[in-house]
Amino acid sequence: MGSFKKYAAEFIGTLVLVLFACGVAGQECTAANGTAGHLITALAFGLVIVAMAYSIGNVSGCHINPAVSIAMLVSGKMNVKDFCGYLIAQFAGAIGGAALLNFIVKDTAKLGTNALYHGSALMSFGIECILTFVFVIAILGVTSRESNGSVAGLVIGGALVLVHLLGIPFTGTSVNPARSFGPALIAGNLEGIWVFLVAPLVGGAAAALVYKFLDSKKA
Repeated sequence: MGSFKKYAAEFIGTLVLVLFACGVAGQECTAANGTAGHLITALAFGLVIVAMAYSIGNVSGCHINPAVSIAMLVSGKMNVKDFCGYLIAQFAGAIGGAALLNFIVKDTAKLGTNALYHGSALMSFGIECILTFVFVIAILGVTSRESNGSVAGLVIGGALVLVHLLGIPFTGTSVNPARSFGPALIAGNLEGIWVFLVAPLVGGAAAALVYKFLDSKKA
């Protein structure tokens, strides 16, 4: 039952992330609000993470992102069974959130999908790796000390706002394979989706390896 509760929390958290944050992203994108739209979208993603961190963080850790889960796996803070369970829950939640969003807005152009930067898979891959690396290493840092528990959600939300502010003009910012896959699937546009599935996982795993080295107690 304990594992089921964690998976259920991840499903709900990812569904909420896609429904609200991608919903805001889709509205701002189609409204062509420029810099103001980028800021609003970045804040939407950050605020959802803050809300979910303090809502389900004590149940599942509030990963709601496969890139975070793979970082925890590489760090030795998660076993393979839970990693697989989290991924299934996260992708299912993202698909459910995108389907619900599409039901509400009735426009697949407003689902907040990602796009390759100037059509370049290589450039987009590099951008997403870097953005995810920064986001995940912030998560690993703030969650490495129990004394940071009361502020962890705020720091993580702030880090997500930061990477969105930089990344939105390039790829729309993914840093989350589930967040990208759900809207893309419902929108029927999977072109280049592999970039947004693989790059965040690479960035997350790299962040875990680097943080493990930096946090090593050995001289």
